[in-house]
Amino acid sequence: MGGGCADLRGWLLEDPACEEGAGSGQGPESGEPRPKQELTWSWGHGPKNSLDRAEAMAPPPPPLAASTPLLHGEFGSYPARGPRYALTLTSQALHIQRLRPKPEARPRGGLVPLAEVSGCCTLRSRSPSDTAAYFCIYTYPRGRRGGRRRASRTFRADGAATYEENRAEAQRWATALMCLLRGLPLPGDGEITPELLPRPPRLLLLVNPFGGRGLAWQWCKNHVLPMISEAGLSFNLIQTERQNHARELVQGLSLSEWDGIVTLSGDGLLFEVLNGLLDRPDWEEAVKMPVGILPCGSGNALAGAVNQHGGFEPALGLDLLLNCSLLLCRGGGHPLDLLSVTLASGSRCFSFLSVAWGFVSDVDIQSERFRALGSARFTLGTVLGLATLHTYRGRLSYLPASVEPASPTPAHSLPRAKSELTLTPEPAPPMAHSPLHRSVSDLPLPLPQPALVSPGSPEPLPVLSLNGGGPELVGDWGGAGDAPLSPDPLLPSPPSSPKVASLSPITEGPPEMPASSGLPPPTPGAPATSTWGPPDHLLPPLGSPLPPDWVTLEGDFVLILAISPSHLSADLVAAPHARFDDGLVHLCWVQSGISRAALLRLFLAMERGSHFSLGCPQLGYAGARAFRLEPLTPRGLLTVDGELVEYGPLQAQMHPGLGTLLTGPPGCAGQEPRT
Repeated sequence: MGGGCADLRGWLLEDPACEEGAGSGQGPESGEPRPKQELTWSWGHGPKNSLDRAEAMAPPPPPLAASTPLLHGEFGSYPARGPRYALTLTSQALHIQRLRPKPEARPRGGLVPLAEVSGCCTLRSRSPSDTAAYFCIYTYPRGRRGGRRRASRTFRADGAATYEENRAEAQRWATALMCLLRGLPLPGDGEITPELLPRPPRLLLLVNPFGGRGLAWQWCKNHVLPMISEAGLSFNLIQTERQNHARELVQGLSLSEWDGIVTLSGDGLLFEVLNGLLDRPDWEEAVKMPVGILPCGSGNALAGAVNQHGGFEPALGLDLLLNCSLLLCRGGGHPLDLLSVTLASGSRCFSFLSVAWGFVSDVDIQSERFRALGSARFTLGTVLGLATLHTYRGRLSYLPASVEPASPTPAHSLPRAKSELTLTPEPAPPMAHSPLHRSVSDLPLPLPQPALVSPGSPEPLPVLSLNGGGPELVGDWGGAGDAPLSPDPLLPSPPSSPKVASLSPITEGPPEMPASSGLPPPTPGAPATSTWGPPDHLLPPLGSPLPPDWVTLEGDFVLILAISPSHLSADLVAAPHARFDDGLVHLCWVQSGISRAALLRLFLAMERGSHFSLGCPQLGYAGARAFRLEPLTPRGLLTVDGELVEYGPLQAQMHPGLGTLLTGPPGCAGQEPRT
């Protein structure tokens, strides 16, 4: 597909008022407030040059009210003898009202929020005499117990005498729905045609088949692939085979062929991807590649933050995966702060999540032997950690967020701070690429269809197994008297059941490095370190005195945590006020003297993000732009994004908005109705 894919990496300006807290926080290089208008990204065409970008940054027009009708019409159902409906489409939902045979006094399932919709397609009957056209929407509503379950609704456009007119109406509705899902503007003149939709975005999916107790591959086949296929996304899929495999792959990719890289695993696989992008000679362009995460691991911290950013209620396991997959189908993205971490040996890696020392890193690493338990490993690890609670002597120095940084080469040593105030944060505001190992490439994924068995049907459609089960929509589809439906060939082919290819390796050995890099492939099993990337202008050499505007705390600590997003795991909100692009690293520490019971209360309160309101005197917090951590005990564990790194002094600097994270539209899930 070549360089044509680059056109889709233009982005649309979304209404910043949709995101809570837009305009709060500090600017990336000074203490000035951030501008109120921020850019977020969406699948679709956008500004391609500086003039277009300047126009895109102009104040957007006032958004339509959520209840403003965009389309309205009367439709039949499939089978044809079913009820008739009045449909009304708004920017937030599809409203369905049954008209015949008897209007419902209290409609059930009459409101379909777009936040629950994965995609839409058009269909036609195989019967030559049927002049009606059909469109189908795929939804994932929450049940009474909170879990999501796939469902679909098929509507019959039959108001005109000819098939061509009915097809145009079905395509108008399907196109309008897809434009709303992808954040594309609808024309004001009402001329809605399939030409409004750009070509499908092209994603590279990287799956760790051993993630989530070995469930990652099954969840990928049974849930993720059908959903993103319903959304009309194009993809290649690769199973990773070893540690640092993903890092090697992205180092050798021709990035112009892709519109995003999405990992299906825990946080570790995305750590490899980001460090691989930043360890390329063309890192300045490579790091702009949008990355996404679909949680199939144990911790799933970033996915928990994405889930919260999208407005969904907290979720775990498969429910969290379905929520994040729905957000991915919408295509929205957000700038992502990355933390450059320099280790004691001088090597450097980039973190999107956290640097931990003490209790948190002890639990993370020592619970590895319980990985078969999934997320429960952290619960068991916490219990064992509390039973053998340790304290560690160390020194934490940081550059406060509100202070303009001084020169990184001071003329004298830093005086130690005598006051160690416990700071509480403000509450949160309401295809020339390297060989593909074990690749499933360019899957022909037309529309998921249940078995449509009809006597005399010449080409019965295959039976699918979606979401781990058989067809779920028997009531929506025809029986012996109804001709089956097939995808409308005039629209981009909707997805079908993923036919998984044989997964034998295409090639053995490491992928080729770019010819210009001159770097040897990374050693398998070694922590990812980056040679390239932006300079750390706020940091003096490790071991040198710090500037006088830094603050230093020295003492005995139970834990020190430096975190970028809000979540430490899917169900632990360590920094509830944090944002993906606030330009801050959020430092939390617990000093010695805390009891085991009080520490347990802190972690229980962290599930709701309310631990700062407990008034614990040993708990401290500071927002910083850079920090240095110097362990003064001979033994301990240090982790970066959950990965064990060499023990010793380290320092780090935040690089605001260096990456781009696929998050879906902000806060647009709203209050989801339960069915």
